[in-house]
Amino acid sequence: MIHDSAQVSPLAHVDGSAHIGANAVVEPFAFIGPKVHIGAGTWVGPNATVLGNTKVGQDCKLFPGCVVGADSQDLKYKGEPTTVEIGDRTSIRECVTIHRATTDRMVTRVGHDCLIMAYVHVAHDVQVGNHVILANSVNVAGHVVIEDHVIIEGMVGIQQFVRIGTHAFIAGGSLVRKNVPPYIKAAREPLSYIGINGIGLRRRGFDIDRIQAIEDIYRTLYVLNNNMSQAVNAAELELPTSEDKDVVLSFIRQSDKGIIRGPF
Repeated sequence: MIHDSAQVSPLAHVDGSAHIGANAVVEPFAFIGPKVHIGAGTWVGPNATVLGNTKVGQDCKLFPGCVVGADSQDLKYKGEPTTVEIGDRTSIRECVTIHRATTDRMVTRVGHDCLIMAYVHVAHDVQVGNHVILANSVNVAGHVVIEDHVIIEGMVGIQQFVRIGTHAFIAGGSLVRKNVPPYIKAAREPLSYIGINGIGLRRRGFDIDRIQAIEDIYRTLYVLNNNMSQAVNAAELELPTSEDKDVVLSFIRQSDKGIIRGPF
């Protein structure tokens, strides 16, 4: 169904089972496949491709050459009816590829208010939170979880099943082989903790006392203790109770792949 107020070029291909929302725009030579849902106010640029069982939210921008909803590259994928979901107000730039899930999670998801820059690849079963920026040529392997407010600079490669914690920042050209805890900056090779993402936290309204408390958590974890299990116990017993401490310690306890190394 195409809403009466949508603007769909006669040179675009729109499958009869697709839904095009109010005030959406579909430019010439765009391809909209079966059972695709395009939200109200979304712009689908020329030569953009949105394949079957994909839901795109409201006020998004899909730039030329992007491919959203292609089959997974996982050899175990046998054509099961999996999906891709894109949140509201997300921009997907030129030549981005976002693949459908396998039966592991059934949905590959990118959240609200994200910026996915040119040539990024988001593989099957990836879960990207809200307010995330993936810069040019980031490659995200299958089953990765990227939490809210993460920024990843260009040319970063992320290994499958890795988790990246909320408000983390990863420097360009990095290889991410282990989990990256919340609130930190990560750089170097092998990827290491290099400090708190203080600039990002201040921009998002964290006050100086809260940022200092997060610094104290990571000083305990990465500087004052050589053993991470001992460090977690020390942080639990010695540092004041806070929601941020709970987030960090819970993340580390659940990191069966291990977390990135310390600064030394």
